[in-house]
Amino acid sequence: MKDRNAERSTHLAAFGRQRSLATAGLLIALAGVFAAGCGKRTPPLPPKERVVQRAEISGFQRGNEVILSWQMPARNESPSSVLNISRIDVYRLAEPLTAPQSIGEEDFASRAIIVAALKVEDSDFGLKQFTYRDALQFAGQPVRLRYAVRYVNANGQKAAFSNFFLLEPASKVAKAPGNVRTELSQPDIRVVWDASAANIDETTPPNIIGYNVYRSESRETAAKLLNQRPIADTDFRDTTFEFEKRYFYFVRTVSLGTGGESVESSESSIVEINPKDTFPPSAPKSITIAASPTSISIFFPANPESDIIGYTIYRSEDPNEPLDRWTRISPELLDRTTFEDTRVESGKTYYYYVTATDRFKNVSRPSDPVSERVP
Repeated sequence: MKDRNAERSTHLAAFGRQRSLATAGLLIALAGVFAAGCGKRTPPLPPKERVVQRAEISGFQRGNEVILSWQMPARNESPSSVLNISRIDVYRLAEPLTAPQSIGEEDFASRAIIVAALKVEDSDFGLKQFTYRDALQFAGQPVRLRYAVRYVNANGQKAAFSNFFLLEPASKVAKAPGNVRTELSQPDIRVVWDASAANIDETTPPNIIGYNVYRSESRETAAKLLNQRPIADTDFRDTTFEFEKRYFYFVRTVSLGTGGESVESSESSIVEINPKDTFPPSAPKSITIAASPTSISIFFPANPESDIIGYTIYRSEDPNEPLDRWTRISPELLDRTTFEDTRVESGKTYYYYVTATDRFKNVSRPSDPVSERVP
């Protein structure tokens, strides 16, 4: 009897173990199914960045304008959203110079006027810079101008004010220079202009520190300042240009502002130039020559121009023969500054000159002729 009970206990234990293993296998299989199902799901989308509702503005005076700028949000919300930006209101407050620097938003809102309501397009977003130009009406008066902007949604609800930008406008700012023109030479483009004749308020003499010269490669791209400090003269030589590239130049007068800072005038007229290289390189110099019984070797230093593509060697046995009739003995342009003439005869004297050619196929004048007798 005891043996049967022991055998039954053994069978039950084995059955229990098999059942536990089967259950565990089923759980593992189900886990694999769920894991595989999760793997097929689309990964969760990142949360949308909230549309920033407060601008950070900066500005400066240029000529008779105040130029404000700020960075737009990365994107806009739909017109039904309270975070939508449909327009931008630009506020201006003219206040006495003795007024407190600090002011509350409610006080500003009650006293400032809206000088512009700027419509916003979808293309204005993407962290682009938005610019507004306000024509000066208070230059020369003892006032301080305080600006701020405010985003407005499609329902007319207004966001918070931006920071305040404060400016004491200067009236003694010289007008833009006139009659800007260019002169092309081999080493540079010379930009020339007429000096400013008066300030923006028509007073004289003009308040001039100097001039700034700008250059761009198209009318759509931002221009680059070429000079490191204001130019005292009325011309500038641009040595950084390249032939066959179109350029646009303009000049601004620089004046001393109310706080001792520099203030530029508006732009002069824009002058366009597409420089063509029609200038031959300089003639090769310091030609040296050495003869052996079977050849004459010619040596010369490289030309100073950076666009030289090669040199040509000419020879004659008659020094009085016109140079344009001498024989070309280098069949192709030489890319080196040495040449060996092996078509010589003992006892004869040979005369040589060298020309340089640039990448625009301009050819230099002949070098000074040199001669040598073959031993």
